[in-house]
Amino acid sequence: MGEVKIEERGQWASKTEFLLAVAGNVVGLGNVWRFPYLCYKNGGGAFLVPYMVFVVTCGVPLFLLETSMGQYTQEGGITVWRKLCPLAEGIGYGGQVVLLYSCITYPVILTWALFYLIFSFSYELPWASCTNYWNTDSERCPSQVVYVTATFPYLMLLILLIRGLTLPGAMNGVVYYLYPEPSHLLDPQVWMEAGAQIFFSYSIGVGSLTVLGSYNPYYNNCYRDCLWLCLLNSCTSVVAGFAVFSVLGFMAEMQNTPIDQVAESGPGLAFVAYPQAIAMMPLPQLWAVCFFIMIILLGLDTQFVALEVVMTSVIDLFPKVLRKAGRRELLLLLFCFVCFCSQLVMVTEGGMFVFQLFDYYACNGACILCLCVFEAFALGWIFGAERMYDIIEDMTGVRPNWFFKQCWRYLTPLVSLVSFIYSMVDYQPLTFNRWYVYPTWAYTLGWLMALSSMILVPAVMLIKLATVPGTLPQRLRHLCQPAAKYPLALDREGEPMAWDRGGEPLREVEPLREVEPLREVEQIREVEPLALDREVEPFREVEPLPEDRKVEPLPKDREVEPLAHVREVEPLREV
Repeated sequence: MGEVKIEERGQWASKTEFLLAVAGNVVGLGNVWRFPYLCYKNGGGAFLVPYMVFVVTCGVPLFLLETSMGQYTQEGGITVWRKLCPLAEGIGYGGQVVLLYSCITYPVILTWALFYLIFSFSYELPWASCTNYWNTDSERCPSQVVYVTATFPYLMLLILLIRGLTLPGAMNGVVYYLYPEPSHLLDPQVWMEAGAQIFFSYSIGVGSLTVLGSYNPYYNNCYRDCLWLCLLNSCTSVVAGFAVFSVLGFMAEMQNTPIDQVAESGPGLAFVAYPQAIAMMPLPQLWAVCFFIMIILLGLDTQFVALEVVMTSVIDLFPKVLRKAGRRELLLLLFCFVCFCSQLVMVTEGGMFVFQLFDYYACNGACILCLCVFEAFALGWIFGAERMYDIIEDMTGVRPNWFFKQCWRYLTPLVSLVSFIYSMVDYQPLTFNRWYVYPTWAYTLGWLMALSSMILVPAVMLIKLATVPGTLPQRLRHLCQPAAKYPLALDREGEPMAWDRGGEPLREVEPLREVEPLREVEQIREVEPLALDREVEPFREVEPLPEDRKVEPLPKDREVEPLAHVREVEPLREV
């Protein structure tokens, strides 16, 4: 039997696929249910100040950095570090652990949305009243594919926005959403929540952008793509806030209650407050179907990308074993089965307690902040911000703005580090519905899940330092050196070497020796041109020999004397 052929890694079929895949990943449920709530809770329009600070100093620089890393190396979330900075390979492993926890919790949200969607076709929406079997005696109600999954939510969001703004009381909700309260800017917690929102919604720190960028051709203009995608993400969050709070303003007016009593965060906003508001509209089934289809498609896109990132990162670790026909599908099936078994506990009666434990600890902002601190330091200082500039310029033909270099070196690691330290100092234990306190073992389990991703960075560093041969300085130098396959990343003097269009590095050429300039030569005197009116006499015709005259041949015995040697000519004097 012949050897099984290793499959090609592949690339995006078109630039549109890449843009839609990234847009579907970064524009998710957090834009719909988290950002609007954070905005109204933390000072309305004033919240946009810390939000934009984190966008400029962390969000966009890291977005560009990770996408460029993947496009340059054509590697997954783990092996990209092995190629650029082996000492920081633990960042890749930590990001995959966070994605693993995300793949466990995210389908549960999609299950809720699917459950609501099915009941949206009922004659009377079940959440419109409190007479259902799951209600208590309380008086209040309980608080391919990318072309469709990435674009259809925007159509639904536009429909819901137009409908929401035409409802009575909508403007009250919009004003409450954006009314600025500058006093909130003095609260450090407001800045922390703005930073956490950026790190979550931009999908930075976990390797998603690196994998998506790795399927781009080398000369794709990722610099321009990243700027537009970041703008799309933030604009979607703001627009979603108008769609949500216009409906909540209508609900508050119908119930004659303040808006802050109907607005909730997280799943409560998407699965309690907003559905209740929809139930008060004319044709509630139509709007419920639109809303929950949007929720499902937003979640599906993020889930698809998370699975793709994990698969690509693992396969790139073992390409000779897994990049063969049928093995990727088997690995994906195994991974989905493990996630499914882990999710079963979250659909029990106490499943919400487990879900919140995963969401608060395993996938929280502190884990991502920690990974981003190491990432910014490794690429800004060990690998070098100047190298990244040369790489991006070579791939795109455009040299990034000088501000990105300052961010990679100073602002991004500093802001990320301060945010991480503050999140640790200001830690508040998780509570459920603001009153249930988890047992001690649950908090211990939560912290173990949080540390499982963060501890991998120093752990991998120590393992590599202990296993690489040589003295400690030699080990450090070796582990901080990029792979020789990538010439723009190599240490050498002078300008970095460019790549040719075939993707192979050009050979280094020795510089030409300096040549002494020629001495100036006296100007040649001008020669008078030949007068044009001067007639040239034609050659005279030669008279033929008479026919009777014969030429005597040379005697054969007569020797011809050789010509005298011409005396040697003296060489010209050097000029």
